[in-house]
Amino acid sequence: MVATGQDGGAAAMLAADRASAALGIEPVDLAPGRAVLRMTVTETMINGHGIAHGGYVFLFADSAFACACNYPGSVTVAAQAEIDFLAPVRVGDVLVAEAVERVRQGRSGIYDITVRRGDEVVAEFRGRSRTLRAQ
Repeated sequence: MVATGQDGGAAAMLAADRASAALGIEPVDLAPGRAVLRMTVTETMINGHGIAHGGYVFLFADSAFACACNYPGSVTVAAQAEIDFLAPVRVGDVLVAEAVERVRQGRSGIYDITVRRGDEVVAEFRGRSRTLRAQ
């Protein structure tokens, strides 16, 4: 799906993100301080318990975090992140991650990302960002 919103930073970053592309992560809506992404869980994402490996869910949420905090003209990276897994995810599940900026002060920011399967929340992620100085 084509990204909407008025953002050049996140869209350009996501277009060059090979890890997200390899997982089939698609932008739904991108705007400064906000991002919505979609991903379908595939067979290659499943662990020995028959559910999605938490690392893939983390990567998905982290991609939404990156899109929300990379404003046009900035390079922003994660300084810290944590995730709470609330429900198992299985092959074929379509996940949507919605990232929202909570605070942006100077070069630091705090973002909350909710990962859903339909109406069910399957994970909550919080990330702290740091914008790098221009070189």
